[in-house]
Amino acid sequence: MPTRSEKHLARPWKRLPKGKHGGIELLLIQSVDHLGKPGDVVEVRPGYANNYLIPQGLATVATTHHKRMVDKHKAKLAEIEKSRLAGLRAIADLLNRQSVTIEANANDEGHLYGSVGQVEIVHALKEQNFTVTPDQVRLQGPLKELGLYTVKIHLHAEIESELKVWVVPTVSGD
Repeated sequence: MPTRSEKHLARPWKRLPKGKHGGIELLLIQSVDHLGKPGDVVEVRPGYANNYLIPQGLATVATTHHKRMVDKHKAKLAEIEKSRLAGLRAIADLLNRQSVTIEANANDEGHLYGSVGQVEIVHALKEQNFTVTPDQVRLQGPLKELGLYTVKIHLHAEIESELKVWVVPTVSGD
């Protein structure tokens, strides 16, 4: 009768590659909380790998071929992100040189009856062929008086632009 160690030698495909710290080295296919995102090579305990990550389809064995494929894919994604950031920087430069005028109803002292918020600024930019979302417009608070304001436009974690916003009284056609 074969011993336990001989059984393991008879099934070499059951062995998973060991990592530097004695765990199992896996390549994540899907994002796993507190572990990593797709494409990350992680080292986990054998039970976690065999009983959860691999059966659930969240990870696969980190072979050198898989690692090379992921590296190529990450390089391609980095190149795409680099070109996207260059485009966003160009838009930020254009926005820095841009100003928008928003008409609002105001009393004689210059206080607005309502306020000018993110939606009005986005609408004014859309008329000038700039597409931004209301959550990208960063206001300290709603604009409640007539005047010139500098508003930050947050395009990316690294890219922010400043836009000049003129709030002027509504011209009545009397």
